[in-house]
Amino acid sequence: MTKPLARLALIGLGMATKPHLEGLDELRGRVEVSGVYNRSRAKAEAVRDTFGFPVFDSLQAIAADPGTDGVIIATPPNQRAEIVAMMAAAGKHILMEKPVERTMEAATALVELCERSGVTLGIVFQHRFRAGALRLKALMDEGALGELALARAEIPWWRGQDYYDVPGRGTFERDGGGVLISQAIHVLDLLLSLTGPARTVQAMTATTRAHRMESEDFATAGVIFDGGAVGSVVATTATYPGGQERIVLDGTLGTASLQGGTLSVTWRDGRTETVGETSGTGGGADPMAFPCDWHRDLIEDFAQAIATGGAPAIPGRAALRVHALIDAMVRSGASGARVEVA
Repeated sequence: MTKPLARLALIGLGMATKPHLEGLDELRGRVEVSGVYNRSRAKAEAVRDTFGFPVFDSLQAIAADPGTDGVIIATPPNQRAEIVAMMAAAGKHILMEKPVERTMEAATALVELCERSGVTLGIVFQHRFRAGALRLKALMDEGALGELALARAEIPWWRGQDYYDVPGRGTFERDGGGVLISQAIHVLDLLLSLTGPARTVQAMTATTRAHRMESEDFATAGVIFDGGAVGSVVATTATYPGGQERIVLDGTLGTASLQGGTLSVTWRDGRTETVGETSGTGGGADPMAFPCDWHRDLIEDFAQAIATGGAPAIPGRAALRVHALIDAMVRSGASGARVEVA
């Protein structure tokens, strides 16, 4: 048999791990699961019964296991620091759900910890792995749209009050905030991977009457990018029943619109192109209403990085770019002033 690229353990078995489990199931032979761990043993055993993955009794057992090359950490953000420190000290490579941490300062500290420890850190921004997104990235790298003039990101999602009634959800202590760091972060990361870094933002954030929650469920901002383009962001979880997110890039040679997983391009010379698939994106009442394909490909990319000693498609250092934008939007929303992006 061909040796697998890597053996990974999965830590945390909450709602967000459904596509991870399904993706790992499809990757059998390419990526092995050394085991799963959850504070609730019953939940871990239920996963074992469904997928056949072994169960670890403790985090210490994972750290000490010589057969585990790396871990996928899918716990809430406020549970990450201790786990990352333990796994990095044990030389385990780390693939971590977004966000890196709850604040820019804490996220930077975790990235630097992994760099000092010499372990690979990858972040789960699966939107970058959709076919339409991959094609748009290639077009931007080629300069096919010409010089970028305008960039727009719209995230009209919905979450019911029952979503925010889960203890800790939407709080600064557990999640680090609301729609920006928990939902819009995916689209904003993808946007910045296409446009390059943001320079300044002028934002407004609010909690609408649609929800009872500590943090924001609405955010909007004007953005100036390092490359000279301007743009806007609108993000919310208060739009019932929720719609597909969209990124629109207007260049001097054409316009690209990425809606959900479908890319439509119209060039100034009259040519058109459509790439991608129509599928759920998790923008409605069911946050997990999307296929596992993007997670599967991201996990395989991370395993390939472990096997070759290379960098994953989305390393921890690159993920700090979107954290900096969100931090600036929050600061601007609180002060009402235009602020520089760190």
